[in-house]
Amino acid sequence: MAEKENFTEKRSTRRNFLKNSGLTLGGLVLGGAVTSLVVKNNDGTTTTEHEVSHSGGTTTNYNHALMFFTPAEYQTAAAAVERIYPEDENGPGAKELGAAVYIDHQLAGQWGNNVKDYRLGAFYKPAENQGPQTKLLRKDLFRAGLAALDAYSKENYGAVFTGLEPEQQDEVLTAFSEGKVTLYGNTGSGEFFSLLRTMTIEGVYADPMYGGNNEMKGWAMRKYPGSRMQYVNEIQSDEFIELKPEGLSSHMS
Repeated sequence: MAEKENFTEKRSTRRNFLKNSGLTLGGLVLGGAVTSLVVKNNDGTTTTEHEVSHSGGTTTNYNHALMFFTPAEYQTAAAAVERIYPEDENGPGAKELGAAVYIDHQLAGQWGNNVKDYRLGAFYKPAENQGPQTKLLRKDLFRAGLAALDAYSKENYGAVFTGLEPEQQDEVLTAFSEGKVTLYGNTGSGEFFSLLRTMTIEGVYADPMYGGNNEMKGWAMRKYPGSRMQYVNEIQSDEFIELKPEGLSSHMS
């Protein structure tokens, strides 16, 4: 009986410790260091990590804390997604919407580790309808692609990707989309760019719970009402009703 009580006490103490001293993000338990990590920006200034996804100021939304990228990788990814989905008269671009944070969270989880994929080979050059055939994990492919963006930019323009003019960044991304750069073995830059583009669009329009679509502005541009539970009142109206977007978090209060 004493052993059982002792085990229960230890389990309770550990649960209380995690509850009081850490944060749970996507199944990962993170301690207070989440808010104390410092990011050095290209202009020499610094911001805490939970500020990274916003260019306009501080946020306390810990869905925006980095889980996979280094600060430098994050800045490269943020610059790249902004060129794929740039800010215009319709609304904010992918950087402000947090697409790079969404990508970071996906790469840190099962998807980034190809958990549900068959990976025992053999690996052949695929036909156009077969998709990528590679031994690389998605997280490793993405990390290699970001490093290659900087290397290619330095070689051809004399600066890392984030230091280039927007037009030059577009030229670099175009070269990657056309498969002109080799990453590892037979893995070309086209595979990385395709993944980058897909993840950018997902980050712009996914539920904010996953790190992107900051303040549901991506949905607002499309006049998409979000994940509402029902439309009983709206469908009975003869007039079109424009609804303010709601995310998954609105169902959890």
